[in-house]
Amino acid sequence: MANRIRQNSLKMVHRAKASHIASALSISDILAVLYGVVMKYDRLDQYNPDRDRFILSKGHSCVAVYSTLAEVGFLSIDDLVTYGEDFSWLMNHISHKVNGVEFSTGSLGHGLPFGVGKALAAKARNRPWKTFVLLSDGEMDEGSNWEALMFASHHKLSGLTAIIDYNKLQSLGTVSSTLAIEPFSDKLKAFGWSVREIDGHNHQEIIQSLVNVPDDKPLAIIAHTIKGKGVSFMENKVEWHYKNPNDEQLELALSELRLAYA
Repeated sequence: MANRIRQNSLKMVHRAKASHIASALSISDILAVLYGVVMKYDRLDQYNPDRDRFILSKGHSCVAVYSTLAEVGFLSIDDLVTYGEDFSWLMNHISHKVNGVEFSTGSLGHGLPFGVGKALAAKARNRPWKTFVLLSDGEMDEGSNWEALMFASHHKLSGLTAIIDYNKLQSLGTVSSTLAIEPFSDKLKAFGWSVREIDGHNHQEIIQSLVNVPDDKPLAIIAHTIKGKGVSFMENKVEWHYKNPNDEQLELALSELRLAYA
């Protein structure tokens, strides 16, 4: 599933001449585990009040979520073809007008505060749904996230999980040189969260990190990932934050993915 998410994401970005493909490739494994194993939802009853909620805070990586939603039946492959076109629901930053999407994001630092609200609502109503928020590492420079972290631990929102895509690159350089977040784990713990660090491409580690969650505090998962994961000439290359592949690069990327998972 993660491989198909990557392939469809590449095709969408190439067709639309859009950007952010490397950011989408780094979260494909996390999305495959969330939607394929962990989350409770029903595509035929998408507004069931007890569904688990997923919020993509790094909204620029939307092609990976759209591709995931096509994998699990909220969208069709034909829908993906319209990505980025005039009048398409599939906008270049994630939109709640798309089936299966809870919340629109674009400007960074909005997803976690919204997720905190969802988790607080579940606790106040004594409902069973879980809330998962996927953030970027560079996004953790936003002050709104740290306010949300403090609020969530104060209210002991154990139904809330924040997954940080820690690929160490952001739009124009490294996270460490832009505004460093280390010692990241210690900071999250100091804000009252339970913290786990994993390989964000290892499906078993992702699954294990999401089970046996603490019942008295929110959970933060620092997922160490590779930006551009799966395509050799994109991996750890900052320029692929904004570039889109030409015809030859698309074919090379797809062939690498097909061989890797053949």
